[in-house]
Amino acid sequence: MSRPSVASCATNGVDATVRPSPADRSLRTAIALGAALLVSGCGLAHAPVIDPKGPIALAERDLLFTAFVVMLIVVVPVFVMAFFFAWRYRSSNGSARYSPNWSYSAPIDAVIWLVPALIVVALGVLLWGKTHKLDPYKAIDPAVRPLEVEVVAQDWKWLFIYPEQGIAVVNQLVFPSGMPLSLKITSDTVMNSFAIPALGSQIYAMAGMRTRLHLLADAPGQFMGRNTQYSGAGFSDQHFEAIAASAEDFGAWVAKVKQSPNRLDAAAYRALAAPSRGHAVTYYSAVAPDLFDSIIAKYAHGHAPARRPAVAQ
Repeated sequence: MSRPSVASCATNGVDATVRPSPADRSLRTAIALGAALLVSGCGLAHAPVIDPKGPIALAERDLLFTAFVVMLIVVVPVFVMAFFFAWRYRSSNGSARYSPNWSYSAPIDAVIWLVPALIVVALGVLLWGKTHKLDPYKAIDPAVRPLEVEVVAQDWKWLFIYPEQGIAVVNQLVFPSGMPLSLKITSDTVMNSFAIPALGSQIYAMAGMRTRLHLLADAPGQFMGRNTQYSGAGFSDQHFEAIAASAEDFGAWVAKVKQSPNRLDAAAYRALAAPSRGHAVTYYSAVAPDLFDSIIAKYAHGHAPARRPAVAQ
């Protein structure tokens, strides 16, 4: 057998050192895939709370960031001191003061208690004022007439009644952008929680009660709305489309709904109120008078409907 040359040996040595082994390649591939999966969920489309589309959500996001920054007054020094103490009192540093009998320091004790207490007070004052300014029952602009919509939570879908337009829609809320939206909300089942994260504020829907919520979309867009309160087997499917449209598109949409052959009378409502999962968007061109009020009234004086039947999975 011929002897390999020096150049050949050097080349082979470099190749063996630089070229990763199959195990290394598998590890790097796994790390890359893991990083890609982690980053894939970081888009703003999946985080509407920090990408607001209306003034209410924007104010809530700013309040969240402000509170976060205030709390960093405690968090940042803790991390700084953790690294500083580890470096200052390392075993190789013979100049660090050694006080084995030290047990108490009044200044340190005061800082440990007073700084967090002041932060709690500051957050309390901040949140108290902002909470009242962001009261969901308060109209966004009293000088502008809002679009009134009545919302009914069911198993497991949302019914939207437009009293002024005389129409109703299941699992789709359409409204003009730039116009305040005034929602009256109730439940015809267990407690639900109505939320459109991109527009801000969640509020509970409860049987026999009416809650209020005022929202506004700055520009046309499509958002996800859902129930954020667990309400049974179909909870994961209980979401709806929230569409902010131009005034012209909203008018065209109302005209489209009015062409539907479906009418939401008492019989049709009883059929709709039965538990269902993944209910398709449904239009009703007419609605029984005072349907929303009658849904609330049937829970008065303890006369609640019988318990809902089970739904096959």
